[in-house]
Amino acid sequence: QVFTFNRVEIKVQPSVKVKNGAPVSIICHADISKSTDFQLKHNFTFFKDGKLVFMTVSDKEDARYEIPVAKSSDTGDYECIVKANGKLGFSSSIYVWVAGMTKPILTADKKEVTEGEVVKLRCDLPEEVPPLEFFFRKIKTNSAPGIQKRIPEQNQNFSEMEYYVEEGDNILQFDCFGKRQVRSGWESSQHSNRTLVTVKEPFIKPILTTRPSSSNVTEGDRLEFECSTVVAEMRGIEIIFQKNKTILNSVRDKKFLKYSTVATQEDSGEYQCKVEQGAVSKTTKLNVFVSELFPKPALSASMTKLDESKDLILSCIINGFQGANFSIVRKSSSGDILLNNSRVLAIKVKVNDTGSYTCKAEVKGIVKESKPVRINVYAPVSKPTLAVVSGSPEVVLGKPLQLICHSVMGTPPITFTFYKGDEIKKNVTNDTYATFLDEDIGLNDNGGYKCGARNNHSSGVKTSNILNVTVIVPIRNASLGSVPYGEVEVGSDTAFLCSVKEGSWPIDFKFFKKTDHEVLLHEVREYSDRTIWHKKTMKRKDTGTYYCMASNRASVGVRSHPITITVILAAWQKGVIAAFVLTAMAGAGAVALWWFLRKKKKAKGPSMEMSGSALAPNLTSEKLTRQPSDGNYYSGSSYIEDNENHVKSTDESKGPDLESAEVDYTEVEVSTLDSHRAPEQKGTETVYSEIRKTNN
Repeated sequence: QVFTFNRVEIKVQPSVKVKNGAPVSIICHADISKSTDFQLKHNFTFFKDGKLVFMTVSDKEDARYEIPVAKSSDTGDYECIVKANGKLGFSSSIYVWVAGMTKPILTADKKEVTEGEVVKLRCDLPEEVPPLEFFFRKIKTNSAPGIQKRIPEQNQNFSEMEYYVEEGDNILQFDCFGKRQVRSGWESSQHSNRTLVTVKEPFIKPILTTRPSSSNVTEGDRLEFECSTVVAEMRGIEIIFQKNKTILNSVRDKKFLKYSTVATQEDSGEYQCKVEQGAVSKTTKLNVFVSELFPKPALSASMTKLDESKDLILSCIINGFQGANFSIVRKSSSGDILLNNSRVLAIKVKVNDTGSYTCKAEVKGIVKESKPVRINVYAPVSKPTLAVVSGSPEVVLGKPLQLICHSVMGTPPITFTFYKGDEIKKNVTNDTYATFLDEDIGLNDNGGYKCGARNNHSSGVKTSNILNVTVIVPIRNASLGSVPYGEVEVGSDTAFLCSVKEGSWPIDFKFFKKTDHEVLLHEVREYSDRTIWHKKTMKRKDTGTYYCMASNRASVGVRSHPITITVILAAWQKGVIAAFVLTAMAGAGAVALWWFLRKKKKAKGPSMEMSGSALAPNLTSEKLTRQPSDGNYYSGSSYIEDNENHVKSTDESKGPDLESAEVDYTEVEVSTLDSHRAPEQKGTETVYSEIRKTNN
């Protein structure tokens, strides 16, 4: 029993597009090849949009999924799967479109409402599947349907909407319909049944009347307004009377309202009476025109700008009308100031008469006021003063210069003019002062500033004195030198010279020496570009690095390059030290020579014993004594004996080394004295002594 699926097919009867409510059959067919004719059970599974909708088992190769009454929710993609003896066959998908939607059902929570209340509506599409969109309409009697209100519903097949019942809604009708999205676009349902709602009025539209008639009112007439209504329930009723947006009168819990006034031209316009109760509001409007009794007066002035102490005449007139009562007033923040009760006012003005003036005319209790006229009275400006804002009449080269021009007296506004030389630099209008910033300061700008002040007084321009400004040149390139330079002898004087390449006088010079911290040694102010500082009696501790700083009124200090001064010994000090050193060396040499000779004499003692044995008895037996009166004589025997003993001890300590030493010979001159103090006998005897040279 071998079989195989050739293909699985799915088809729709009567067609893939059917009307809503029509029957639909979806057929699944399995095309199978068999080795022999044997029975095979088939499991058919139908899916719509990927969801299981129907299953059946059959011996046949066909199965049907019947939809007796198709609805729009049956629209979708269908496919089937056939399973037999563990083998599966899959069909392709087919799109079925059920055209049209079921008719929605509309219900209202009330059949009768009062203006200002709310009607709650519900629209149902029971046979449809969300997502859906619902549309509600409000239809007034003898009117076209109002604006549709759309509500999308993602999770339910019904929607609710609340409608506010407005003024004039007598009999209302409502309906709704639904929409859903299909593959080809949007599909709409039929409109629902219309639901009828009756509306009751809580009160009638107000009635607004005037006396006299709104079209026959003249200035000076008593104008009376009355507003009334009919209400079903008095509680909460309110009547408001207003002109434009200004509320003139109002009452509560009453059916009427009154308002009266003496008519003026300003009372022309639109009036409205508004009745409110809860959320309901009804309005009646009325236009009123008030005829002019007489025109507004006009105020004229002989002059509007004049000097103090001049004459001013103010006149008030009404064209084509006589018999009015006039008054002239001056305006102020605290109220009108009455000047006189006539058409004409003549005064000699003062500065404090500056202000706005009007005239008033009164006829039959109606008062009209002219447009204001501005009168300006001017006091002359005083001679201005020009000064530098910083106070000092000087400026650093390259820095801006700010000037201030000020007039103590004068009625503002005052126009200030700044001059640099004869050139106008700036015009400024202000109350009492003005400033000018000159950013172009040159080396030769040492004066020539002035300013002028003028206002509307006829006296004209007042000019300040000329302001001379000193231009301060900053210090540039400070340098330091010294005499002598580099090396200075101890005790000598040194002259330090600090100079600058340029800079305005006076200049402050300061001399410093560098140590662990900077030490100020000397400072001086000079009306020159250089200064010399004499430092007396230099010492070894004055060795070090020196520099100077220079500054002037530009307040910028300039530092020189440092120089190094080395304090050395003077020539005579070097001579003393050299003499001392030579003396010390000579003394050391003498000591060394004495020591050397002494060593030599000690070494020759044993040789004299051996070589001069014939002379020895005479020398040793003769005791030479020093005679105090006869010069420097020394005892030769004792000298020799001492040397002999010393040499002997030395020889004994040396041992056999002396035997191999070389022998030298020397002559010794010996002087003798007679024991009886005879005249001195001089003679020379040669005594040969052996001096053995040793390693020592």
